[in-house]
Amino acid sequence: MIVGGVIALIGLVLAIGGAWLAVLGGSLYYLVVGALMIWSGLLLIRGNPLGGWIYLGIVVASILWAWWEVGANAWAQVPRVIAPVVLLLAVILVLPTLVRSRDRWRGAGIGVALTLVLTVVNFWAAAAGAPNPILAALPAANAPGMADTSGQQVGADWPVYGGSGSARRYSALAQINPDNVGKLKRVWDIGTGDLPSSAQIRNTYGAENTPIKIGDTLYLCTPKNIMLALDPATGKEKWRYDPKVPDSAIPYTAACRGVVDYAVPGMAADQPCATRIIEGTLDARLIAVDARSGRLCADFGKNGQTDIKTGMGNVPDGFVSINSPPTLVRGVLVVGHQVLDGQDRWAPSGVIEGIDARTGQLRWAWDMMHPSWNGAPPAGQEWARGTPNMWTMSSGDEQLGLVYLPMGNAAADYYSSLRRPEENQYATSLVALDVTTGKPKWRFQAVRNDVWDYDFGAQATLVDYKGTPALILPSKQGDIYVLDRATGRPLTPVGEIKAPTGGVEPQQRAATQPVSLWHTLRKPELTERDMWGMSPIDQMVCRIQFRRASYKGFFTPPESDRRSIEYPGYNGGTDWGGIAVDPTRGVIVANYNDMPNYVRLVPRAEADKKGWAPRDQARGKIGGAEGAGDPQAHTPYAIDVNAGWRLPFTGMLCKQPPYGGIRAIDMATGKTIWDRAFGEARTNGPFGIPSMLPITIGTPNNGGAVVTAGGLVFIAAATDNLIRAIDLRTGKTVWKDVLPGGGQATPMTYEIGGKQFVVLYAGGHHFMQTPVSDRVVAYALP
Repeated sequence: MIVGGVIALIGLVLAIGGAWLAVLGGSLYYLVVGALMIWSGLLLIRGNPLGGWIYLGIVVASILWAWWEVGANAWAQVPRVIAPVVLLLAVILVLPTLVRSRDRWRGAGIGVALTLVLTVVNFWAAAAGAPNPILAALPAANAPGMADTSGQQVGADWPVYGGSGSARRYSALAQINPDNVGKLKRVWDIGTGDLPSSAQIRNTYGAENTPIKIGDTLYLCTPKNIMLALDPATGKEKWRYDPKVPDSAIPYTAACRGVVDYAVPGMAADQPCATRIIEGTLDARLIAVDARSGRLCADFGKNGQTDIKTGMGNVPDGFVSINSPPTLVRGVLVVGHQVLDGQDRWAPSGVIEGIDARTGQLRWAWDMMHPSWNGAPPAGQEWARGTPNMWTMSSGDEQLGLVYLPMGNAAADYYSSLRRPEENQYATSLVALDVTTGKPKWRFQAVRNDVWDYDFGAQATLVDYKGTPALILPSKQGDIYVLDRATGRPLTPVGEIKAPTGGVEPQQRAATQPVSLWHTLRKPELTERDMWGMSPIDQMVCRIQFRRASYKGFFTPPESDRRSIEYPGYNGGTDWGGIAVDPTRGVIVANYNDMPNYVRLVPRAEADKKGWAPRDQARGKIGGAEGAGDPQAHTPYAIDVNAGWRLPFTGMLCKQPPYGGIRAIDMATGKTIWDRAFGEARTNGPFGIPSMLPITIGTPNNGGAVVTAGGLVFIAAATDNLIRAIDLRTGKTVWKDVLPGGGQATPMTYEIGGKQFVVLYAGGHHFMQTPVSDRVVAYALP
């Protein structure tokens, strides 16, 4: 009776939901199966064994249906098969109580065994039917490879955030290779001491830091901008400087991605601050300290500090912050900053500033609304408010004197009618700025009139492409472009796709949008079959949500009367982790996300009732997912983003796995060499309960990869709290280790005392829901 009641109740839920789904034009499976389960359950309650046989038929039919709908995709089969099979075990165990037979329990045992065998064979066949082939041979190494115009050598040292100013994240070190990487051991592990001071602040921490290594010292910064100098061989602390950043300055994430090293030309090496370490802080200061002692450089700004908010007018706490290292080109620190998303259409300016690396003084500023201003705003005026900002890392070309700015969007990402022509011109674009004048040389725009938060998140990587100085530009949409870095001219094909119309501003939507015809990481458009869950019930709920939402493919405009589906979501494609390039083999390594967002524009009156207001007024606690109830003040709509499109009661994602991958690409042709799901299921599960399954599912990821001359890719980034080494030839993981916290940062590698080290700041990340930690870990061979 109990088993029959459970089956009948589940059947009732499936029948009601299935009827709703059928009315919406969706699959009839749930309605039919729900009705059959009600029949089966009622028969079992009455003691009729026919109910059990009917349920067995339901399970067999479900397995056949799963193969018809998703084929050889084991993860896609999970919600379609696992829960029905578990319930079948219960049915088989109770059937003997309804049969008068001496061998009834033997029959039950045989039934259980057959069910388990059927399930194992089904999933083995599904897994075996979906291999991860090597699609092309790895190009042969052709040392010394492409010239690096930065002039920086990456091997013994790791001079800047991206390895060199070319941002290739490549090291010439080869001591660690696929044959010996299995012996890699943790050789030191230190705590920085920067941990959240309260539960509220814990919801904002995400270290994202990549240390740099110069000579005999490793330099890094913590989420709240404490700078540390470490012995690279032992991890022993040499000095620290704490700028005392208040908690109120934390924007969306407390993060410091890196610091900058600058040796002042003409200064004797033994003079104070002849070499200085410079960082940007969450409260928007540039700070320079002596590389040997950690003491402030008195000749930089005002006693070692420059406030980049000067000229911005009113700046509430947390609205303007620097979380990425400035880019140093020809003695100029090119400084962008993050403006807190989703708060106010007239948030502080996204002005780009050029700061003298020796004096800390403003050399120039680029305000797109005031192109004739060359320095600080005239008396009584301020930088134009609400303009696109550059929150991520730029890259620079010393020879051309250009810095490449991956620009974000104008304030209020999801509403465009109030934007000015200059904002539409430069938003979601790569802008090449002349570092001597601060004036734009060229721009390349990836999205027209962006209302999807598709700002560029990743650095452009500088390469030579078939004899032309070029850059590789990955995007959140998953497209990868190759551009002439002197002119911005595409060197690989760029096409146009027809873009959907509609939304709340149909007159604002572009008829077409650019796409890369050379290479894209994006997957095909979503269908109802791509919906997922842990059981048929929540999969059905996701199918209903899919059918109810507006979804017209890529670039579906947001709406206010219903949800819309944005795919890929704002986390990529490629986000701030960027790509890595092996210049000797001509191979791009790109880790990527593959998740949608579930979005709705909330009318102002409704948002006011919910109490959604800018953070400086009434936003309440900080933290949480970006866009999940952001007010977008001074526009008609707030925005509510369900990032990753999660179900509220289980926390499961509605799209089937994988949610992230890693791919190797032949740079000469744009062809995929191999492509793998990236990240294990070990820390993920329904209701936030870790499954502990060491099975590759492909998880969301934040952070980048490092590729070495030894033929290895080192990467953490995924939500499984692992750092791994991947064989560049095959894409297979050849070594991994469990980290003391989430690995949402990019590793780096260097040599000291004849030994190669791999170092990662395992600080965790609130958005990725990985454990927060203050640990920096180093690995080397015995």
